[in-house]
Amino acid sequence: MHFNFFRFNHRSKRPIFFLMLGVAFMSFTNFNGNHELHQAAAGDPVFSNVTYEGMDSIYIQNPLGANEFYNPILQGCYPDPAITRKGDDYYLVCSSFAMFPGVPIFHSKDLVNWKQIGHVLDRVSQLDVHDTGISQGVYAPGITYNAKNNTFYMIVTAFAGGAGNIIVKTQDPMKGWSEPIKQNFNGIDPSIFFDDDGKAYIVHNDAPNKGEELYSGHRVIKMWEYDLEKDNVIPGTDKIVVNGGVDLKDKPIWIEAPHIYKKNGKYYLMCAEGGTGDWHSEVIFKSDSPMGPFIPAPSNPILTQRHFPKERKNKVDWAGHADLVLGPDNKYYGVFLAIRPNEEHRVNAGRETFILPVDWSGEFPVFENGLVPMKPKLKMPAGVTNMTGQKGFLPSGNFVYKEDFKSDKLDYRWIGLRGPREEFMVKHKNGIQIKPFATDINELKPTSTLFYRQQHNSFSFTTTLDYKPTTETDLAGLTTYQNERYNYVFGVTKKGADYYILLERSERRESKILASEKISLDGPIQLNVTAKGDKYEFSYATKGGSFKRLGDVVSGDILSTDVARGFTGAMIGLYATSVNNAIPQ
Repeated sequence: MHFNFFRFNHRSKRPIFFLMLGVAFMSFTNFNGNHELHQAAAGDPVFSNVTYEGMDSIYIQNPLGANEFYNPILQGCYPDPAITRKGDDYYLVCSSFAMFPGVPIFHSKDLVNWKQIGHVLDRVSQLDVHDTGISQGVYAPGITYNAKNNTFYMIVTAFAGGAGNIIVKTQDPMKGWSEPIKQNFNGIDPSIFFDDDGKAYIVHNDAPNKGEELYSGHRVIKMWEYDLEKDNVIPGTDKIVVNGGVDLKDKPIWIEAPHIYKKNGKYYLMCAEGGTGDWHSEVIFKSDSPMGPFIPAPSNPILTQRHFPKERKNKVDWAGHADLVLGPDNKYYGVFLAIRPNEEHRVNAGRETFILPVDWSGEFPVFENGLVPMKPKLKMPAGVTNMTGQKGFLPSGNFVYKEDFKSDKLDYRWIGLRGPREEFMVKHKNGIQIKPFATDINELKPTSTLFYRQQHNSFSFTTTLDYKPTTETDLAGLTTYQNERYNYVFGVTKKGADYYILLERSERRESKILASEKISLDGPIQLNVTAKGDKYEFSYATKGGSFKRLGDVVSGDILSTDVARGFTGAMIGLYATSVNNAIPQ
């Protein structure tokens, strides 16, 4: 999952790792979890009555008809999807980087209606990201069910805690996963394949052999035999099965995210090519053996959006990083990542998970309508009823989500960063009480922030905050957050004997207060952030009064990956700190 951090030009992608070195959403996790809670103080901030509302015009202009559903199926930062099937049950996982818990996992019976059932890496013993940049951590998971031993395998690259490539296992994804098993190979984007004869293989992206790199972005696909008893690759079995990509003379870049499939006795290797930016695509190869040689299809790519005008209406772009599964109608489907940029071509909602039917009636699979500009709606598979947003299934399109935190369990959509949510939050009779860490939002440390992914280009997010800071170093409120270098903070603090609300913009670790006002805190204060594409507004209301905008309308530029770089979408956070250094003007 690589892309150039300067215009996403397809000729110069570099991985962020090397640069840095040189639902149903109505499913829940226990508030207490397995973590020891910090003791909240009486004056710590309490957040309640959160309302998130999506307001994208594309959904207003394209209402669903009978037997239709919206694409993407997972809105917001849910990239790098991988999928597997056991009987009538489908399980899908996505990248999570330094978010905690890690690797969200979803379940469906029909590929349309999805519920989040938890996270694969939900314990500190499985995932150590405490000092990790948000775009590192874990990414590009693979998930595969092995019918021979009735076991699910999730394999992922962990750029944190010295883990490298790891596997976790379970016989029931509803009941949690094992501790990580460190794998003895380098590279990224691994997946595991189980053949009919009981043998297993791991395939992944890697660097060319030492001294054989031909150009920037030159990568290879490597295959290993896998020992199911030792749960590791068999030394000496590694083999490069693809060098560079479909055609080496074209200098293809970032061949990655490989998956192996078997059909009619033949082996198919599907990979992403071109980097995860504007030259992204999906390509396919074929072989008589899982160890190759793999011959590319004559009509690659089989999925891409890279050839269409930049200014096209309802633009979907960057399509690739896909995985295939046989659907309940005995037809193939492919899940993949893509983006829906705003009117300024900014990628604030991040890379999302889409799905398309796949035509595999010929020799090679092709994504149906994956080589033409994508539409926001798809036809329902035969016999499926659209239940999105009902009975615990993930919502889609424009939706309203309300949360008062009154349940004994926390909705899976709420996540922490670099550490467990339970380390800083305590259930309160009026909502969530957050124990402020002595950590600023711009530090590479766990922050006392409860995050919600931005899922629309235009949205409104409102919360009620009950809080009276006691010193100038106390602050609580909202953050709109792309990463530790690019974000807005909209919060309540103190200066002298007075209370203030302020708006701060951080860019390249330089922070500037854009606006501040003295306020009265006779009771709870309501905070709101509203985005209309690239335009963001921050407003507040006291004593139940009407909302007042603080400062001017600001740009969402720093919340987009084309400015902030990295792999994640923007998030909105309920934030508190005890080391505030933003002094109101």
